[in-house]
Amino acid sequence: MLDHHVNSPVTRQRLRSGPAADHVDTFADWLYRHGYKPISMVSILRSLAGWTDWIRAAGFTVHDCLKAFAACAAELQACRRVRHSRGPNNHSLASAALFIRFLREQGVLPPAVTPPSPADLWPIIGEFRSWMRQHRGLTETTLDVYQTIIAELLTALGGDTRLYTAEALRDFTLERARRHRISRAKTVVVSVRAFLRFLGATGQCPPGMQHAIPGFASWQLSTVPRFLATEDVERVIASCPSDGNGPRDKAVLLLLARLGLRAGEVARLRFDDIDWVEGLITVSGKVRRQEKLPLSQEVGDALLLYLRQSRPPLRTPEPINGAHVLRHSAAATMLRHGASLAGIGAVLRHRSPRTTAHYAKVDIGLLSEIAQPWPGVVSC
Repeated sequence: MLDHHVNSPVTRQRLRSGPAADHVDTFADWLYRHGYKPISMVSILRSLAGWTDWIRAAGFTVHDCLKAFAACAAELQACRRVRHSRGPNNHSLASAALFIRFLREQGVLPPAVTPPSPADLWPIIGEFRSWMRQHRGLTETTLDVYQTIIAELLTALGGDTRLYTAEALRDFTLERARRHRISRAKTVVVSVRAFLRFLGATGQCPPGMQHAIPGFASWQLSTVPRFLATEDVERVIASCPSDGNGPRDKAVLLLLARLGLRAGEVARLRFDDIDWVEGLITVSGKVRRQEKLPLSQEVGDALLLYLRQSRPPLRTPEPINGAHVLRHSAAATMLRHGASLAGIGAVLRHRSPRTTAHYAKVDIGLLSEIAQPWPGVVSC
């Protein structure tokens, strides 16, 4: 009952005299059953009262609440409510959305209609995803990023890909990338080029159209990779407790800091990837390349401790955030201990020596070995 959850008689009166009157008591109990705290329930119901006051004044009923929600949102977007004044606001809309969800569960409103996915609207996207999985080994996460941009391309230029022109493709790419900074702009370029490469390979547009897409200037080796000092890495690893999630965290940190794995590579590890007899670990890197790395005693012991004591019986991979700095730190540590750039590139599984050269900048002495003298000038 509403009386059990809201002390203010004014708020109760506003709700019981408005369009939500027949459902507000049940809604209050629904919030309670869903675990909302008393203070949150009061805030939700007070905000809902502001919205029901508005829809009553606007002539809507509870059966029109979907239209009322859209109309109220449009009005708030056009004219923001003055702070502390009476009436609906963004909090009211949030409470209204929760109330609409409740009404749908109760059968008062029809269930929400799920909009068609881009792949449903454009079947060619499904073909593209399948082709990229087979020929490029891309993950679903990467394909989801590509799909968003490609769906916009199809919406802008139409579904007849044989009519695409270089000018139209360039205009779309430049306009779409203008909203973002350089890293995201490069993602737009990569996505469009990948799609055009697929179209050319499957005969759905002239081959080579991807070369019409301009690139964005991004000076290679222009930044110094972020890394932690060796003692800081050791302090991070030592901070893991011996109980709870500590063994898991330590195992993850050692995989990142000792082997230089990427966050996604750690998340994709499975039992079958570890060869305990030979002391090897199989890593699925970019484009699903599988390579074997030596499993040190320290990392192996940490993994065994986690598997025996802390791992829950779940199949869901654990999310890893901010891990790449430890991969960089592993490279920096190897560099300080005399490892060659070629050796570091082999451990980190870089396909190009130019990528590994990025780490030389953490060692000023090594920079002089790879820097080329200016023509006509004696080298320092």
